[in-house]
Amino acid sequence: MTDAVTEKEIAWGDVNKPMRLSSFNILAQVAKSYLNTRSKIYVVDGYAGWDKDERIKIRVICTRSYHALFMTNMLVKPTPEELEKDFANGADYYIFNAGEFRANKYIPDVVNDAAVSINFGLGKFFILGSQYAGEMKKGVFTIMNYLMPKKGHLPLHSSCNIGKAGDVCLFFGLSGTGKTALSAAGDRNLIGDDEHVWTEKGIFNIEGGCYAKCVGLTREKEPEIYNAIQFGTVLENVEFVPGTRVVNYHGVGITENTRACYPLEFIDNAKIPAICGHAKNIVFLTCDAFSVFPPVSKLTPEQAIYHFYSGYTAKIAGTEQGIKEPTPTFSACFGEAFLPLKPQVYADLLLKKINEHKTSVWLVNTGWTGGRYGVGKVFLGLFSASASRPLVTSSTQSTTAAS
Repeated sequence: MTDAVTEKEIAWGDVNKPMRLSSFNILAQVAKSYLNTRSKIYVVDGYAGWDKDERIKIRVICTRSYHALFMTNMLVKPTPEELEKDFANGADYYIFNAGEFRANKYIPDVVNDAAVSINFGLGKFFILGSQYAGEMKKGVFTIMNYLMPKKGHLPLHSSCNIGKAGDVCLFFGLSGTGKTALSAAGDRNLIGDDEHVWTEKGIFNIEGGCYAKCVGLTREKEPEIYNAIQFGTVLENVEFVPGTRVVNYHGVGITENTRACYPLEFIDNAKIPAICGHAKNIVFLTCDAFSVFPPVSKLTPEQAIYHFYSGYTAKIAGTEQGIKEPTPTFSACFGEAFLPLKPQVYADLLLKKINEHKTSVWLVNTGWTGGRYGVGKVFLGLFSASASRPLVTSSTQSTTAAS
């Protein structure tokens, strides 16, 4: 929704589409009216952000218990004392999830029966015509991507972990490139798997939980994520062994994009509270299906910002609906769909952080080398996120193995 402020601030285009106030008000009224007809609704209060100085208060109103549990896991849970003190008079932002009711595409600026609209000035976010729980999760991230740069903070679509020596590593990558799996590595402590903010004090996780892919999941391959799936976890799109309640993680009859949503504390090696210092290393994870990139490269700050701007990877089966063969894609800052401001705002903040903290930046190809998809091989070695020793000596030299 546009107003005098956002008219100039927002990066309008294919992702962020302007809406006149009258249309937003109609959608808001439709969503509220639908919620008021339900015999039961759920209200979830929680924080976006573990840093008590920077967090914002979120209130979710929804009709499905599935959505309520999802956001109970994904927001940072307030203590009973915080709930009574901080939420007694409301929240900073409200999410009204009326996704079971379709939007009217004949309303001006509404292009189909799924409408997700936000008014930053009012602090209101409305969902119609979409029951995908991720609309709420990414809506919160979009809000933080709008608010944090105004305070000089850098929001990050990345995972994060910390080593025993206190060395912090950020992993950037689009869906399916491995940032959740790598951030949960057992020899390091998990800060978070998807959304963070880098301030002058350090890095904090925005979320209270994780949202992991679980297609083909086994205890042997990813024990941390496998063990995190317990009572209280939300499973999406999974199949069961016929006649039982045993999950078949290899079943892809619905989609290969199966997911598990669980609280951060379900990961044994998670750091609570999810706050750490400044990043020693940044890793850009790119699933290159065309064998352009070497397995591992070290980037200069200028090269790092180039790759951050472009956000290249390949869409592969299991990460995008309808994808059968790898397709190249670019997403600015590895999260264009969630960026209300111009990409340069985030890129400038990242370059400042890299230079200020002398952060090393690595480009890791989790896709194919020695030939494109179907010809080359997937590089499986990867490396310890502490990067305590150089893996390459220049930005063009490739490695054949790493530990």
